[in-house]
Amino acid sequence: MYRMDEKLAQIRAGKYAKGDFIIADAKDGDMGPSINSTGPHRAKDGTWSRYRTRAEFLDKIQAVVEQDVVDIMLTSVSNLEALNERGVYSNSRVKPVIRANDATDCWVFRGASYASEPSRPFRTADLAVAKSLGADLGLYSITFNNDLDADYFSLEEFAAFRQDALQNDFKYFLEVFNPNAPLGLAAEDIPAFVNDAMIRCLAGLSRRERPEFLKIPYNGPAALEELASFDPSVIVGILGGGAGTTRDCLELIAQIERYGARVALFGRKINLADDPLEMVRMMRAVADGELNSEAAVREYHGSLARNGITPTRALDEDVQITEAVLKAAA
Repeated sequence: MYRMDEKLAQIRAGKYAKGDFIIADAKDGDMGPSINSTGPHRAKDGTWSRYRTRAEFLDKIQAVVEQDVVDIMLTSVSNLEALNERGVYSNSRVKPVIRANDATDCWVFRGASYASEPSRPFRTADLAVAKSLGADLGLYSITFNNDLDADYFSLEEFAAFRQDALQNDFKYFLEVFNPNAPLGLAAEDIPAFVNDAMIRCLAGLSRRERPEFLKIPYNGPAALEELASFDPSVIVGILGGGAGTTRDCLELIAQIERYGARVALFGRKINLADDPLEMVRMMRAVADGELNSEAAVREYHGSLARNGITPTRALDEDVQITEAVLKAAA
């Protein structure tokens, strides 16, 4: 059994404890931003002149899996296959998971403007193929925009995906972004709109059709507490968003755990860190209550210094909370 399965069982049984918090590394950016999602190939002095190659990116993924701190590794099907060829998941307790769809609001590669239009559903991955490669869990993403035609089409495609998943004995978790092209929605209405849209689209689903957990943006304590307390059978996970400061990453972990989330699914906050492995270690320390977010930033910078890594930001800058939603609840 993967560590993720054990933790989900504890959470569903109402026996959640700090060590049961689930951390996922989202390394699926090749299905959205594409080449630049691999991150900069940095020298120890912090300088860089190119993005990582695919092979270098796979090296980074392998290192995180072998560190054995995260519970889930999310990749594209093609990178799952490549990691299998390296034997990365042999005897690993880290759950391999694939991105099962790539809606148009994720098509944010250089020069692209697709994300300015209401999200349209699209699937590259074949679930039967993913299953043959050892992945029986995938991320399915949907974005509601309060646009009747766009949202209706997205829900129709979500229904088709669920049927495909049932036929292939394939499980999924559901990612719901904030609207990328909202129609008639004020900013202050978005948290409630997203909560309601999610719960409404799950209401007609039996237990076997439902997602294993959710992946949503952090829209503040009130919205998260509402969602997490509404139905304990719906496990809430939070996505990381932009890279931010190290304090932003670790404070986000602290706040979402405090207000009811049980899963963190971070991509750029790990991948763009000066030392991704140390960032993951600090995320685990904060989630488990061993360090608060400020102390973890200071420990992180101490590790960078010991390993001769020049930080992108000086400590006095990196210890600051810069994301508005985090500042409001700090």
